[in-house]
Amino acid sequence: MFTSLPARALVLASLWALAVLPARGADWPQWRGPDRSGISAESGWLSRWPAGGPKRLWKASVGEGFSSVAVANGRLYTVGNAGDKDTVRCLDANTGKPVWTYSYPCRGGDYGGPRATPTVYGGRVYILSREGGTACLDAATGKVVWGNDLARSLRAESPKWGFAGSPLIAGSLVIYNVGTAGTALNKDTGKIAWKSGTGASGYASPVPFNAGGQQGVAIFGATALTAVAPANGKQIWQFPWQTSYDVNAADPIFSGDTVFISSNYNHGCALLRLAGGRPTVVWQNRNMRNHVNSCVLVNGALFGNDENTLKCIDQQTGADRWQLRGMGKGGLIASDGKLIGLSERGELFLAQATPDRYTELARAKVLDGDCWVHPVLANGRIYCRSHQGDLVCLDVKTK
Repeated sequence: MFTSLPARALVLASLWALAVLPARGADWPQWRGPDRSGISAESGWLSRWPAGGPKRLWKASVGEGFSSVAVANGRLYTVGNAGDKDTVRCLDANTGKPVWTYSYPCRGGDYGGPRATPTVYGGRVYILSREGGTACLDAATGKVVWGNDLARSLRAESPKWGFAGSPLIAGSLVIYNVGTAGTALNKDTGKIAWKSGTGASGYASPVPFNAGGQQGVAIFGATALTAVAPANGKQIWQFPWQTSYDVNAADPIFSGDTVFISSNYNHGCALLRLAGGRPTVVWQNRNMRNHVNSCVLVNGALFGNDENTLKCIDQQTGADRWQLRGMGKGGLIASDGKLIGLSERGELFLAQATPDRYTELARAKVLDGDCWVHPVLANGRIYCRSHQGDLVCLDVKTK
């Protein structure tokens, strides 16, 4: 599936470097943004739109799938599927013009196409296919640096709907939600640094954390949330979390000494406290049931998709604050004290990120098809994608 390059010596970092990618300007270089929180530090963008919505700068067809977009150094990266072939596309972020493509065989599958979003770091692009293949590409040219059929080589069980976690850079390693509690490769060579069991993974992406006096990476697996040491994969703690069909897909959200987790199929959510080196339940209820999209945490309030309803709950108590029907499987991010959401029907909307009431600022129909991927804000542009493969770039840059 992928072409491997000759192995080079594997050197593990002796010191753990927290795996948050450095923000450069207002880029969005990976899944859920620079620090994987779903929150952009960008401010001053256009939050009042004309009746038809923000000006559309360009539209492209990128293939079927649920891969979001990564934006770095004036370029956009995403993955789509057509004819049982995945194609990684690099486009000019401002014009939509193709820069390069890289393709490999991959079955479309149920709810077809790739699930993971490319991660851009250090002039390279890291990808994971729904079948568990990995590759590292040169960000400028698309040339293969290394690649392998990771899941096959590990004999790791595939989740029912395919591998979905976006790669995470952690020091000298790149970590994937493949295997029972993750797998790490040397990011320069693709050689396996550590691995966990061969059980089915969850659908969430690895999340770095510094909470409760511990630093680690959280892997939301098929039946538990597991914290591991990034350098060697050793388990730090584990919290059982069994969801129907093993669909643990929403990323955990860390804050202070707590972590918030949520799953759908009427399972619900919980806030865990990490003091004492192990998680204990602060509260647990069914007020937020994230399916494929994660919440965002803004000023002590969690905003997210509760089984097709846009909702706000209090982080400390789990109590409902407000709700708005009609979200479908859509997702949202936050920036400058506002929510930027995309409904399943392709309606882009803005609202104040406040817990007292829902206050909408703008709404416009920007896409047809099924929109399950959260919008992305980068450098005064909002990017929205449908499962069918339509990708639009909207101008919200102030003049």
